[in-house]
Amino acid sequence: MNKGIGLALLAVGIALLVFGISASESFGSEAKRFFTGTPTDKSMWLLIGGIVATTLGAIMTLRKA
Repeated sequence: MNKGIGLALLAVGIALLVFGISASESFGSEAKRFFTGTPTDKSMWLLIGGIVATTLGAIMTLRKA
């Protein structure tokens, strides 16, 4: 059961990372970064969520029962 949840978290985490990278390279994020020096909050939360979900998914998938 844990391996299935781990694989699901791993897939969701990778998807969030892809969306976060895409959002950080968007025109709005580039414009905000030009004026403020920081990317948009949306892209940051997508990247942080992706990192956390990918890490937890990998741990749950690779841990022995």
